[in-house]
Amino acid sequence: MFGIGGGEFLTLIVLALILIGPDRLPNVATDAAKLVRKLRDIANAATAELRENLGPGFEDLDVTDLHPKKLIRKTIGNSLDEISTEINSGFSLEKSDKKKAQIDPDLL
Repeated sequence: MFGIGGGEFLTLIVLALILIGPDRLPNVATDAAKLVRKLRDIANAATAELRENLGPGFEDLDVTDLHPKKLIRKTIGNSLDEISTEINSGFSLEKSDKKKAQIDPDLL
């Protein structure tokens, strides 16, 4: 969880108990959970609004796909893969067609 190990998590709990106090800790934890839930709802609403504004054809859009590198890879990558397979299939040689390079003795 967030790259935090067990020992670090226990240290954070003890630190929270010391700083906040055991009597206010449940209220603070409840408020933090409400904040996380509200932020998640805001993010989901923004994602839904983005999908709605983009129109048809983007129903399966994932927000992480909007990262420039992933967008280019998704858009151009498929066509580049098709082109490379076409090029490679055009240059593929059968085993019988392959010849070993030979040196002409007259050139030595």
